[in-house]
Amino acid sequence: MTDNALTTIPPRKLWLRALLMLLMCVAFQLATWVLVAVALLQLAFAIFTDEPNARLQTFGRSVGRYLAQIAAFVSFATEATPFPFSDWPAGDL
Repeated sequence: MTDNALTTIPPRKLWLRALLMLLMCVAFQLATWVLVAVALLQLAFAIFTDEPNARLQTFGRSVGRYLAQIAAFVSFATEATPFPFSDWPAGDL
């Protein structure tokens, strides 16, 4: 017996999921650039103040979790849709 996820999803729902996957791929690209900006800001803080900014650490962690949620959704590892269809992931430990 094979466990094929595509055979259990109705065709109409599969088209909706495909559209959501495309939107999530665009969101992934945007979030990647936001994470790059956070990394550069953190580098500047570390150079000038000798320590990273705590708020940027928390935000960077939440962006990383968001990227992980998108990757899980587009790879069919989960059916949970990431932000903006659910809450933004927490950045705390």
